[in-house]
Amino acid sequence: MGARFEELAWRETPIGAISLRRRRDPALDLDVYEVKLDDDFLMSSLFPVAEIELARLGLAALTGDDLDVAVGGLGLGYTARTALEDPRVRSLVVVEAIEDVIDWHRRQLLPFAAGLAPDPRTRFVRADFFAAVAGGDGLDPEQPGRRFHAVLLDVDHSPRHVLHPSHAPFYTPDGLRRLAELLHPEGVFALWSDDPPDADFGRVLAEVFPTSQAHVVGFANPLTGGESANTVYVARR
Repeated sequence: MGARFEELAWRETPIGAISLRRRRDPALDLDVYEVKLDDDFLMSSLFPVAEIELARLGLAALTGDDLDVAVGGLGLGYTARTALEDPRVRSLVVVEAIEDVIDWHRRQLLPFAAGLAPDPRTRFVRADFFAAVAGGDGLDPEQPGRRFHAVLLDVDHSPRHVLHPSHAPFYTPDGLRRLAELLHPEGVFALWSDDPPDADFGRVLAEVFPTSQAHVVGFANPLTGGESANTVYVARR
């Protein structure tokens, strides 16, 4: 395919082979960046709206300045990059399990995420987000037990469709209680999901957080010519 397709990075990981590729879409006349885990598409630069809204909706629920934010799952960088656009954010810890994904950003392979890695507020932590929460030390190895004003999570397809079975306990009341302990009072937990709002998961959130809401985020789908939607859950401690 020549210049119309390029595999920018590939690596075998404990959960499968992860790859970053760029392809030229002649119909749309743009470069499309995609991340795959084995044969499963994880994310595409064609559909960034909900990842952007994850940061916007999560941070909109907060008052005050000097916000410390944690992002679980780096991916193409839309959520983290959008968080930095909020001038109230003073620090951003990005927890990513795969070193290669962090390297994509350090090498600035993704033009729409430019500025994320060099920003002095950003620090990448190579760790399993779910194991870090379950282990009790928290999301910042330099400050065990550190609390954040917001934790924004985009790793699994949804609470029901996880990338690895070890993630499933996080989406239970006990798992979310451990997460809530890492939030300041009135702090926010926001979660991206590829599924429609899940009433059962809503009830799990309600067991842990005084307030929570499921936002349906619609966006144009250039592949189908129609509309698609994701869900962003926002819960406040």
